[in-house]
Amino acid sequence: MVKTPAFILSGLLLTASPARPAETSPEPALKAIDRWLHLAPAERESNIPPHPLSGVEAAQAIQLVWNTLREEALETRKAEMHWHAASKDKAIQRGVVKAADKEMAYLVKQFGEAPKGKRSLWISMHGGGGTTRAVNDRQWKNQIQLYAPREGFYLAPRAPTDTWNLWHQGHIDALFDRLIEDFVIAHGVDPNRVYLMGYSAGGDGVYQLAPRMADRFAAAAMMAGHPNDASPTGLRNLPFMIFVGGNDAGYKRNKVAAQWGEKLARLRDDDPDGYVHKVTIYPGLGHWMERRDAEALPWMAAHERQAWPKRVVWKQSSRTHDRFYWLGLPGNKAKKGQELRAEIKGQVIELYRTGVSTLHLRLNDTLIDLDQPITVHADGRTVFEGKLERRVSAIWKSLNARLDPSSVATAGLEIVGSDP
Repeated sequence: MVKTPAFILSGLLLTASPARPAETSPEPALKAIDRWLHLAPAERESNIPPHPLSGVEAAQAIQLVWNTLREEALETRKAEMHWHAASKDKAIQRGVVKAADKEMAYLVKQFGEAPKGKRSLWISMHGGGGTTRAVNDRQWKNQIQLYAPREGFYLAPRAPTDTWNLWHQGHIDALFDRLIEDFVIAHGVDPNRVYLMGYSAGGDGVYQLAPRMADRFAAAAMMAGHPNDASPTGLRNLPFMIFVGGNDAGYKRNKVAAQWGEKLARLRDDDPDGYVHKVTIYPGLGHWMERRDAEALPWMAAHERQAWPKRVVWKQSSRTHDRFYWLGLPGNKAKKGQELRAEIKGQVIELYRTGVSTLHLRLNDTLIDLDQPITVHADGRTVFEGKLERRVSAIWKSLNARLDPSSVATAGLEIVGSDP
């Protein structure tokens, strides 16, 4: 295999920056980055420093870029960071977040103590669904009282609509992304300690959102919901709990929960390092589980997000995404039903694609040693061998796409092929 910055093999074009020795001193690169970050935001995109970075420089560059973007976001999002008392109970605060042309109110309570940057966030979705606004409002205000983590921000969002699928319409993903970012940049939440929960129609949302947003959460718990057309395939790296009453026969929730448990067990049998799950069906209980499902919280809290898992299984639902862990797709290339499986074994990346041609690998030294040559196999064929450079451009792109300091790529590799 010839090592070149761009080549075509088996219909695939791969592009990468040619590797050069890192600077002998960190000063030139870091000083250039600091000067660049002092430019007006509109000028930065066309003036990104070209310096290749060492591992130490890349870590420092991440911090510099993160600090700058965080401070700017705090200023531009000032209005949505404001809370006010929601009721006579001053422990409950109310806020609003906006994204995808929708507005989502939320109630939030704080529990326990943790160092800044290490706080947890618990997103708990209410029930209701296809009913009146008044009924859904009551469900929302009830949800903030249901659970009490030992530590963290316990948050009950109010669905923007009153439809039956209120928690798994496409705008929810963007709203939750924005919400998580707000709590990370303004309230000291650790992006590796964000948890998802939901009851009844909120449980429907957990079934749907957890697989397609698994790279956002540390663990998820579904209470008394129905999956509709959701698939558990994407839960490979997300610990997942199911709770339902044994007598909860509405929409066959009890039977479907047991079936999902069987699916997850089969997935784990085939992949023993993934698909951590726990299914609890309470004998004699109906749709209301008498708060026994609160046992989920200690189990969930014991887990932190795997921001850089060595193996990823990504299956697109009807609400597509362009990023999942360290895999990426151009927005216009994401389609329902596509499946990507990727695994890192030492310095080798194995890719298996169904319905996917063009993809982007987002890499970081946490995942693979960027000081050493990398080999990429796609569907059993070698498509790349060589070294990749850490670049400020990769860090900039990663943090601009998602304000998540724990999942920042420092290098990237584009694989471009004809559409399947």
